[in-house]
Amino acid sequence: MRTLIVTAFMSLDGVVEAPGGEPGYRNSGWTFQDIEFDEAAYEIKGREQEETTALLLGRVSYEAFAPVWPTMTEEFAGYNAMPRYVVSTTLDEDDERWPATILRSLDDVAALKETEGGPIAVHGSATLARSLTDAGLVDRYHLLVFPVLLGAGKRLFSTADKDKQLLRVRESETYGNGVTKLVYEAAR
Repeated sequence: MRTLIVTAFMSLDGVVEAPGGEPGYRNSGWTFQDIEFDEAAYEIKGREQEETTALLLGRVSYEAFAPVWPTMTEEFAGYNAMPRYVVSTTLDEDDERWPATILRSLDDVAALKETEGGPIAVHGSATLARSLTDAGLVDRYHLLVFPVLLGAGKRLFSTADKDKQLLRVRESETYGNGVTKLVYEAAR
């Protein structure tokens, strides 16, 4: 079975929306504003790209990444070379600039996890990440938690009334800029 990893930049109050500066959000770009850059905090991002063998995205993130990531040949060479999957009930066809296989349901994601291959990473895609978590399909979380409270915004975790899910700490480290790396795996 393949490992499904949700990776996110997250505020202390759980917001994952607009960390890199996407337009239209009051606090857009919060990962790079007011917080000193510390290269060590981003080491996990390089490791993710080396470990990951496929990307899984929601439609909104896919449509945002498709015109940009293929042009970032140095930064995202690994991601650009690997298979991509988009979970969407509304997307009719993939973007020819960044081809992907369209999955229509969480059952399709569960079936993908049963195939041969290495880890699958979910970037961005807050709505998809919440659904995957609620369905018990996430095996690991890679979180960089920033020392900022944003209030409004999309949350990584839903507020659905569901059975508790236990997690085990796999890694944790706090960096000089206050960012904390938390890597959890699902306790099954």
